[in-house]
Amino acid sequence: MRMKENTILCPGVFLDRDGTINEERGYITRVEELSLLPHSAEAIRLLNRLGLKAVVVTNQSGVARGYLTEERLREINGYMERLLREEGAGLDGVYYCPHHPLYGNENYRQNCFCRKPNPGMVFRASAYFLIDPKLSYIVGDKEEDIELAIRIGAKSILVLTGMGRKTLQNGTSPSYAADHLLDAARWIENDLTVSRNQGNL
Repeated sequence: MRMKENTILCPGVFLDRDGTINEERGYITRVEELSLLPHSAEAIRLLNRLGLKAVVVTNQSGVARGYLTEERLREINGYMERLLREEGAGLDGVYYCPHHPLYGNENYRQNCFCRKPNPGMVFRASAYFLIDPKLSYIVGDKEEDIELAIRIGAKSILVLTGMGRKTLQNGTSPSYAADHLLDAARWIENDLTVSRNQGNL
């Protein structure tokens, strides 16, 4: 990730999708299968009020596996964004990885740099939105989200929705374990206050 000299970078929040913002239902292939978790819109509204970029970074290997097309995936992501907007919450971007190292044709079967825990999606979004990954937060319900945070030097928040409780039982050690996305957003708000008081931002 390359930035111009003297560019001021800010913290951002990188959010997993399934099990974090919306209900975990395996491979979602139709808009009718997507429903927001309670508190998700309120959480993202809080991130909006804090002036933070809220960006979804999501592995979607269902494309590689042939369960849905990228066109259908974009339709589902757009539907999620619309549901959030209807509740006054805005996402700044949605990035997805359609690849898998074992499944799919030559276009999708690859060990790519964008599949979490690799940081490709975060780096792309950070370059576009002028985000400093090391000042940022990764929020998700799986081990790959926590590992992603470790790799880029960000703070990790494990939400105990979706696969979160199972992930925690497997010995994962996030910066914070949140009951749900709103709890995570409130922790971020408090952490930012502490960092600013200490002159770290």
